[in-house]
Amino acid sequence: MGAEASGSGPALQELVREAEISLLECKVCFERFGHRQQRRPRNLPCGHVVCLACVAALAHPRTLALECPFCRRACRGCDTSDCLPVLHLLELLGSTLRPGPAAPRAAPCAPGALSCHRAFGGWGTLVNPTGLALCPKTGRVVVVHDGRRRVKIFDSGGGCAHQFGEKGEAAQDVRYPLDVTVTNDCHVVVTDAGDRSIKVFDFFGQIKLVIAGQFSLPWGVETTPQNRVVVTDAEAGSLHLLEVDFPEGVLQRTERLQVHLCSPRGVAVSWLTGAIAVLEHPLGLGSAVGSTTVKVFSPTMQLISQVDSFGLSLFFPSRITASAVTFDHQGNVIVADTTGQAVLCLGKPEEFPVLKPIITHGLSHPVALTFTKENALLVLDSAAHSIKVYKADWG
Repeated sequence: MGAEASGSGPALQELVREAEISLLECKVCFERFGHRQQRRPRNLPCGHVVCLACVAALAHPRTLALECPFCRRACRGCDTSDCLPVLHLLELLGSTLRPGPAAPRAAPCAPGALSCHRAFGGWGTLVNPTGLALCPKTGRVVVVHDGRRRVKIFDSGGGCAHQFGEKGEAAQDVRYPLDVTVTNDCHVVVTDAGDRSIKVFDFFGQIKLVIAGQFSLPWGVETTPQNRVVVTDAEAGSLHLLEVDFPEGVLQRTERLQVHLCSPRGVAVSWLTGAIAVLEHPLGLGSAVGSTTVKVFSPTMQLISQVDSFGLSLFFPSRITASAVTFDHQGNVIVADTTGQAVLCLGKPEEFPVLKPIITHGLSHPVALTFTKENALLVLDSAAHSIKVYKADWG
């Protein structure tokens, strides 16, 4: 009995943490619900729950009209009500919850640390964004999100240059985008979880190709230096390579590069070495809630290195939950950490892990990363519904 009881402690903590993340956070601002006025959970007429502060922010100041940020059903701010089940759950869990978010954790600001120079997007311009890419020719930023037009392209000044991908049921529409990449010849490739397909558009939004029926749940997508596309299938546990004639809109060949991956989501390709990094989210019974694993493969798909959340915890005082992965121009693996609201450098794959925080302030829920040619790091912050531009300060 003693051993059984002692073993239940970590399991209970993981259960409480899962409840905290899944049930007790407002999924618009990612702040924890509470009994204070602004953080009280409110039922919308459609059944979705957001905090009172977000109801006030979303509602029109005069008419109080608003749209549910998730299902788009129209309602009025005065039609909301306290969500009693969430309030009761807060009372039941009480002191077992972690302290509310304070200042971001103090981490050493090593050489190479980055600071935020500007941000663009914001609520309304972007709604719950999920994927980020950079056009290699024009330098324009492409984001997929939950707006009426799912694909939004920003110019170098952060203004909206173009948008397309209507929300709808037609083959050329985009139902639920998860990730995006831009090919070397400026075609936009989107993974759509709504109909489990991959959709290819030209840079002006004209549909060129729909690849359906081949994936269980296509998630991460990235362009290779050879202008091919790699795609993770989170449900099938696989990694695929697609060769496409993009101007003609013809799928020429598909190849399954890896199988037996554990719910792979994010994927990145090093343009320096050709290495491929895959971000796994194990869902098995033996996996801790929120656990993630970064695996790096050579161009010939030999496993070079891997590290999971537990391995990283041996080098860093706080739990790390990787939500996005990319390579910098020197071939270092860079990950976003939603638990610590940070971005970390893991070093080169053959040196794993050489852990160095490079962003420790100013992020709420980072979900995507990419570097510009000028070596600025773009971070997609879904809680702030914005893209933040980080650069090194050498002075």
